[in-house]
Amino acid sequence: MLYKNILLIDDDPEDAEIFMEAADSVKKGIIVRWIGSPQQALEDLKEGANLPDLIFLDYNMPRINGFEMLEQFENDSRLSNIPVILISTPSQDFMEKHLEKHTFIQYISKPASYRDLVALLDSIL
Repeated sequence: MLYKNILLIDDDPEDAEIFMEAADSVKKGIIVRWIGSPQQALEDLKEGANLPDLIFLDYNMPRINGFEMLEQFENDSRLSNIPVILISTPSQDFMEKHLEKHTFIQYISKPASYRDLVALLDSIL
């Protein structure tokens, strides 16, 4: 599936800037919108008419972490069908153990380099 309208939910502006730059370098007509606050992202998603095709969601965020956000998505009929890719630094084993009940989720570790991020985004998008 081709994803054109991407939402990145990540509280780290530097990580978000690198992610958006990498997505832009993939050159597939992708529009990436970034929201740094999980609370604001939930409000925008619940009220917005133009929902994203795909959400990249950081796990480590203040007040609402990635799993809590996933539960919010799953409990909302408008949001439950949007594919979500959880990105973070915990190990793959840790995340897979916690994601067993979330069937529509994919987890990726934050890539170690910009080039790895571009390759990852190119393979997903």
